[in-house]
Amino acid sequence: MQPVRATIQGLGVCIPTRILTNDDLARMVDTTDEWITARTGIKRRHLAEPDQATSDLALIAAQRALAQARVAPDDLDLIVVGTATPDMYFPATACLVQERLGAKQAGAFDLLAACSSFVYGLITAAQLIQSGGIRRALVIGAETLSRLLDWEDRRTCVLIGDGAGAAVVGPSTGNAGFYSGSVGADGSAGDVLKVTAGGSRMPITADAIERKLHRAYMDGQAVFKLAVRTIPTLIRRTVDRAGWTLEQVDRIVPHQANLRIIDAMREQLGVPADKFEVNIQEYGNTSAASVPIALWEAVEAGRIREGDRIVLAAFGGGFTYAACALIWGI
Repeated sequence: MQPVRATIQGLGVCIPTRILTNDDLARMVDTTDEWITARTGIKRRHLAEPDQATSDLALIAAQRALAQARVAPDDLDLIVVGTATPDMYFPATACLVQERLGAKQAGAFDLLAACSSFVYGLITAAQLIQSGGIRRALVIGAETLSRLLDWEDRRTCVLIGDGAGAAVVGPSTGNAGFYSGSVGADGSAGDVLKVTAGGSRMPITADAIERKLHRAYMDGQAVFKLAVRTIPTLIRRTVDRAGWTLEQVDRIVPHQANLRIIDAMREQLGVPADKFEVNIQEYGNTSAASVPIALWEAVEAGRIREGDRIVLAAFGGGFTYAACALIWGI
């Protein structure tokens, strides 16, 4: 019997309406629109309202994905929320989303692989479906990383935006769906992107707050080098496992971390610029929400059509990385 192939049956996003432009940031820290644009490609980013938590954004994206897929919450077997900014330590944000959706038949868990979390989640869900363990899953990437920023540190505060994206993953009716997936990590590079305080190693104390150890820290140059060294090889391996060539790939949807990183990866791969999906100018780096938002935009704009071969690729703190190859369609 032919194994079931998993595919994405519906997408949804939640993009906060509050916008922070580069000019707004120039009034907050020592920076300019020109400085930010030249170094990152970012022009603006969207921020959650003060009363919005990660689960609020995730819920809206989930409802929209379910509506597009025409799938009822009770038809879900699993909910995975990829996030580095959960509502709380526990219960899992996925459990909060499950309750609010009314998805009473679904298991639920959070997945933390930083900016790679959504792609990690897609690969996990697809393999569970293809093994027969479940029939249908909801995978969400959602972040409110703006809550972790030091708004006086221009190295990080200019980069980050909030948002959520969701995908309903279920059985394919034809040749569309997932053809390969690759994940990896390099724990020796864990210090290049981290939030030091807040876990069991270093609880949040008055001293930690004074030293801003509860805020996100990033060594931008180290992240750049890791991404450019790792992701082109990852994409080649994922494409090869799918049985394709790079020339056959119609669209690559990379994590939107920095335009310079995307350009350097593209040059290493030798892939034309028009095959890369880029929306960092509007949203900044939304971490786990980055890939699903970019994927949704590409589909909505008609840049990804039924039958297209696409690759999703992401990297993040940990250092983690993941990519998957799929043919678009149901």
